[in-house]
Amino acid sequence: MAQIINEQDIINAICLSQAYYKNIRPEDVLVELTYDEDTGFGAEVEVNGQIELFNTAAMIGALRVWIKDVLHGDPFSTGIELVLDDEEGIIAKLS
Repeated sequence: MAQIINEQDIINAICLSQAYYKNIRPEDVLVELTYDEDTGFGAEVEVNGQIELFNTAAMIGALRVWIKDVLHGDPFSTGIELVLDDEEGIIAKLS
């Protein structure tokens, strides 16, 4: 069975990756996940009043940081699929 990363941990992954790249604390990052039928998955990320829009690829990049640093897995051999779940919201399935 595939491992699931829930919506809150996807947000945490984006916060963690932004903290690494911008040399800030993860709690200084605000994230709102989005889904649009035309553009797919995304996130609105706010750091120090600046808003950056993440696409699916950027979200998966952040999840790779989470897989490496939090789950202690191989971030590049792990398959990542973002899924819009009726009950759980946006989740990531790892394989």
